[in-house]
Formats: sequence, structure tokens, C-alpha cells
Amino acid sequence: MSDTPAITEDAVEAAVAEALSAVAAASTVAELKAARSAHTGEASTLARMNAGLRDLPNDQKASAGKLMGASRGRVNQAVAAREGELAAAEEAARLDDERLDVTALPTRRRLGARHPLSLLQEKMADIFIGMGWEVSEGPELEHEWFNFDALNFDADHPARAMQDTFFVEPVDRHLLLRTHTSPIQIRTLLAKGLPVYNVATGRVYRTDELDATHTPVFTQIEAIAIDRGLTMAHLRGTLEHLARQMFGAEAQIRLRPNFFPFTEPSAEMDVWQPNAKGGARWVEWGGCGMVNPNVLRSAGIDPDEYQGFAFGMGVERTLQFRNDLNDMRDMVEGDVRFSEQFGMVV
Repeated sequence: MSDTPAITEDAVEAAVAEALSAVAAASTVAELKAARSAHTGEASTLARMNAGLRDLPNDQKASAGKLMGASRGRVNQAVAAREGELAAAEEAARLDDERLDVTALPTRRRLGARHPLSLLQEKMADIFIGMGWEVSEGPELEHEWFNFDALNFDADHPARAMQDTFFVEPVDRHLLLRTHTSPIQIRTLLAKGLPVYNVATGRVYRTDELDATHTPVFTQIEAIAIDRGLTMAHLRGTLEHLARQMFGAEAQIRLRPNFFPFTEPSAEMDVWQPNAKGGARWVEWGGCGMVNPNVLRSAGIDPDEYQGFAFGMGVERTLQFRNDLNDMRDMVEGDVRFSEQFGMVV
């Protein structure tokens, strides 16, 4: 065919040299792809020479075919080698552009948010410290004696039932997840000399369903005072001081008669909530009362010589009242945007 180049050693060598030069000159994978298409594609000189093998006399086909095969192999090997070089170079350049020095100091520090429940726990504890009280902690895995018996709970009290309390197997070991922080009060009475002015705070566990006003794991703060001559007047004064520190100088409380095994007389404590849903009203804040003589006897204290008062409330409910929160589930979902509303710390 007239457009088929002659297959001679000089012509083939010239085509190979031109192809190798183009391959070597390619500086990117894209340029190499274009050079390969130009020098090995169907329209290239080498491809057209190879197609012309069929038109050669039979006695020339073998030598010409060997020449073409070797020549095209040289070009293909050069393309493959250059392709590897360019790919490695481009990957190295990309990695260098994306390099991050993890040992370098950040250009800015993002502020973190402490959980508002932790902040409120500390604030409430500080109020008692300011009054000269001590703050104590105790185990969350508690013995049944500290959680119930020492606090004057009868053996058939509903709170002992499996549906109300998380007992730890085997049940005959009498271990449970504490249902209140009151066991810390018993431990304090057994460990310290009188008088005692002590506040305890921490997580407690009950088999409640998680909803807008309840959670199976919540935080309590409880206080106990044992001394000579303590009365309900001392209890009310302490509660009024706490309420004003929590809710402002105009805060009000009221006590309603109630029953608790560990206090006698006992009362429910309400706080005036001007922002309550549906309008201002009294809302229940916690329980309180004078320490039951049986509880004092459990700790080896003579109730004829010493008297005491105790009270407790949920920190979550306190946070709800202070900040007009409607859904307790917001406190346990772990969304930092919720915590950020209550102040940032480094």
C-alpha cells in the first residue's frame, strides 16, 4: 500500500528513536498516555509498518517480523518503565502536599465543655463547704445493709424488689447498685466522730424508664447533720439557704408532711418555680426530715443524746429548675452543643 512505510532497519530504528524520545520527554502520566497513543497506536508509524508485514514476500516476512517485534517491544518496555517513574513521582508529590506534622502545635485550641451536671454538683458541694460541712463519696456497688437495713427499710419494702432495684448476681451476696446516696451517710456516721455535718453526692441507679422527667441513672446530693439540739427549724433554715443559692434571693420553699423510713417526721420539699410549664407553681424538689432514731441506733448513736436532720434531691431536677429545661434526655445524649450553653473551660 502506498501509505505503508517501507520496513527497513533504518526506517524502523528512526521510528523507535522518535518514540523513545517522546516517551522520555513526557513529564506527566497524561503526557505519557498521549505519547504512547502517537507512537504505538493504530495510526503510528510502527503500527503501520507492522500492518505491512502481510504484503511482504514470504522469504522476507520472518526477518521483518522479528525486527518489528523487537522494535515494538523496546517501545512498550520504555513506556512501562516511564509510567512507573511518573506514577511514583506524582504519588510522592501528592503525599508531600498532604503531609501533616502531627508533632506540631495546633494553630488554635478548641475550647471544651464540661457537663453542666458536673458543674452543678461542684457548685452545690461548694455551698455546703462554705457552711463548714464536709463532702464525702462512697461506692456505687453497695451492700444491701447500707442501702436498706441501716436506713430502716423493712424486709418487705417495695424498693427492695427486683423491679425497683438493680441487684447484682448472685443475689445471695446482697450486692446492688445503690438506689440513693444515703448509704454514704451511714458510712460517714460509722467512720467519724460526732458531731457530723456531711454532704454526699454521686450517681444512683433505679429501674426507671428513660423519659422527659426520669432516667435510670441519675445524680443525687444528700446531706446529714447529727448534733445535740438539732430541730426542724435548723433543717428548714439550711434548705432555704440552699434554695436561695440555687434559684436566687427570692426563692421560696415549703414542706409537706410525708413518710420516709429513714426520717421521722418526714416531709416533701417543694420549691417555687416561676417558669414551670403551664405557669408558675410549686414543684417537688426533694425529701427531708429528722433522722429516724432507728437509723441513729444502726450507727451506734444514742438518739436521746443526739438528734439530726437529713435531706436529698436530684441534681438533674435542680438543673431543670435553674435553667428551664423541659427534657431530661438532653442531659444524657452526649451532645456537646447542650453542654456549651452552660460555660466553656479550657
